[in-house]
Amino acid sequence: MSTTNRIRVNRGIRASELRVVGKDGENFGVMSLEDALKRAEEVDLDLIEISPNAKPPVAKIMDHGK
Repeated sequence: MSTTNRIRVNRGIRASELRVVGKDGENFGVMSLEDALKRAEEVDLDLIEISPNAKPPVAKIMDHGK
């Protein structure tokens, strides 16, 4: 699998700012990677980059195992 198709999760995300979507579709807006990771950790879920080419990239809080 090439690097461009690899899904980035949690600390593997390289963007410093992300537009964050919650597990139920709620929009948390643009926040720093650190704040987004904290929000995901608070609900015991992962932060998954779903649209890396958007400006800023979009990430969703969800269970990476699903």
